[in-house]
Parts: sequence; C-alpha cells; structure tokens
Amino acid sequence: MGDIKAFLQPPVTDETQEVIISKRFKGEDGKPVPFVIRVIDQATNNRLLKRATKKGKTRKQSDQELDRTLYGKLLLEACVVSPNFKDADLCAYYKTNDPLDVPERMLSSGEYNRLIRAINRLNGFTDTDDEYEENEEEAKN
Repeated sequence: MGDIKAFLQPPVTDETQEVIISKRFKGEDGKPVPFVIRVIDQATNNRLLKRATKKGKTRKQSDQELDRTLYGKLLLEACVVSPNFKDADLCAYYKTNDPLDVPERMLSSGEYNRLIRAINRLNGFTDTDDEYEENEEEAKN
C-alpha cells in the first residue's frame, strides 16, 4: 500500500506554460510574444469530447462519432489563455463571430500544428512508450 498523501495534490489546471508559436507575433519591444497555454483536467476534456461527439439517429453508442476537427478547436479554446480568442477585437480583426475560428485564421498550418503539439505535450497526451516504461519501472522500484 502506498502513502495516500502522495496523491493529495493541487488541481492540475493551475499549470501554465509560455510557448513561442511564431516570430510573426511581436511586442512593442520587437521580441516574439508567447502564447500562454494551460493544462486541463479530465473532467474538462470529457466535456470537450462530449461537445465534439455527433450522435447518430438511433442514439446508440455505436452510432456516435467524434468530430476531430471540432474537438481540436475546442481543445485550443480551452487550453489557450493568451491570446484570448473570445476577445471581440480579435474576432473582428479575423472577420469571425466564432472564437473557435480565430486560431485557424490567425495561424499558418505550421504555427497551428506547433500550438497543438505544445498543448498535447503540456497535457501529457504525447507520452512516448519509453517515458511510460521509465515511469512504470520507477514505480516498481
């Protein structure tokens, strides 16, 4: 049996990270301005998955299909703290009323993918088998 105190940790949603997605976004000092991303908990991820899941006509679980594009947009909205994609000026500049459309209009394909990769890394979606095996071996010892 392990020590239960090891599992009494603060919520993970307090963790943020600054990432430079592109050199195009510069502050007044001429330096690149980072995006601020955050960790989401599994309850939030479940809500995103539910919103992005389309139900079939029969409402059977087997008729449900995940809209991966919508899920990606929802994940970006949930994880990006700054810039605020819901900001009215930002939406107006990129000619959309839907904040979910701002990142794909703002970013090039490569920038968008860098942002997604950074979010996936921060949230632990990209653990490699080697990392998992190291953690498993550590836990055994």
